[in-house]
Amino acid sequence: MAETVRFELVSPEKLLLALDAEMVVVPGEGGDFGVLPGHTPLISTIRNGIIEVTVDGRVAERIFVAGGFAEVANDKLTVLAEEAVPVAKLDRAKVEQMLKDAREDVEDAKDDHAKARANAQVEKYTAMLEAAA
Repeated sequence: MAETVRFELVSPEKLLLALDAEMVVVPGEGGDFGVLPGHTPLISTIRNGIIEVTVDGRVAERIFVAGGFAEVANDKLTVLAEEAVPVAKLDRAKVEQMLKDAREDVEDAKDDHAKARANAQVEKYTAMLEAAA
């Protein structure tokens, strides 16, 4: 058996996924980074994007994540995601509607705080729509 890295994906509610992987690619704030066994310890914020988990030489899992942190230590990668959805479960029509609603929220925002919150939703749904393609 090839060397592996333990991968755990955690949402605010529960542990979503725990498995041993050959490699995990994470959408870091500074760019995507791949985690292999023996990776240098690090902590990174993550941006909206797709985590790809390689098991047995193929991408076994593709998960859309929105915001959070990733920590690598001792051949273990833990991702604490604000939101996580398997790419296969993304409903393109539903995401398009949520994006439309978020854009309307930007237009209707009464103050800078509301506008910033609505813009963050637009960014998230835009990235989610790209992932669903």
